[in-house]
Amino acid sequence: MEKTFDLENIDLREFWGVNNKNFKFLETVFPSLCLIERADKLVIQGEEKDIADFTKFFDNLLIVFDKQGYSDEKIIMSVLQENEYFKNKEEEVLVYGDNGLRVKARSENQAKMVKESEGNDMLFAIGPAGSGKTYTAVALAVRALKAKTVKRIILTRPAVEAGENLGFLPGDLKEKLDPYLQPLYDALRDMLSQQKLESLIQQGVIEIAPLAFMRGRTLDNAFVILDEAQNTSMEQLKMFLTRMGRNSKFIITGDVTQIDLPKNQISGLLPTIERVRHIKGISVIELQACDIVRHKLVSKIIEALD
Repeated sequence: MEKTFDLENIDLREFWGVNNKNFKFLETVFPSLCLIERADKLVIQGEEKDIADFTKFFDNLLIVFDKQGYSDEKIIMSVLQENEYFKNKEEEVLVYGDNGLRVKARSENQAKMVKESEGNDMLFAIGPAGSGKTYTAVALAVRALKAKTVKRIILTRPAVEAGENLGFLPGDLKEKLDPYLQPLYDALRDMLSQQKLESLIQQGVIEIAPLAFMRGRTLDNAFVILDEAQNTSMEQLKMFLTRMGRNSKFIITGDVTQIDLPKNQISGLLPTIERVRHIKGISVIELQACDIVRHKLVSKIIEALD
């Protein structure tokens, strides 16, 4: 559902704060909703109940703002504490990351990823850059490892830019692969201290490797993530999906608008999804531009270029 709030008679500079600080704060405390600024309007998208809860909160916030003449995080928090939406939100935290960072779903479709991963052993999450599909998947994997429901995490990507042939790059194998796997390291560093991450990698509890290294393996008791799956063929995806072993969960993420394969190669992601989505135990989540949680310009750029 979608609802629009008219803010025409409100001083938006005072209401949203310097550099939209208050708006950004609301995005973090209402992660299941998509908040969009449109001139002198606020548009929210999400489930009916969440929108109803937000409406009660926002109406009260406008009353307080009318009395105070300004708004800040302290005022927002005081209004939130009286709102049902904010109660029991600690239950939604996926992982308490490094330096106290609370990692949780920040949009409706990210929340769907969390819910669907709990009831399905294989999940496809496709969507635009910045929609949080990889980050949410890594958070789910770290949560499963900490809860000891799996024994290891395996993160993999196709190294398509080098055609899976990395020999011409300088350094040892790890140094050759790291540029392609850096986004996975970045997500992990938010959720684990550098020392803990390095220790888990050395122990083999967390493995980060190119897709080609999955061939011939059976992945038991593992949370496995294939990132950038739009850059794989159907044959590669079949190879990967059939690596699934006992007590394992697979999440496959991809952005079909950013395919880096050579012109004579066709991405196998969407054809594979269409063939397997009816299978019980497999779920498909399609994230949208409103799920983007990077800088607000990212979603506008994607909309413009699409």
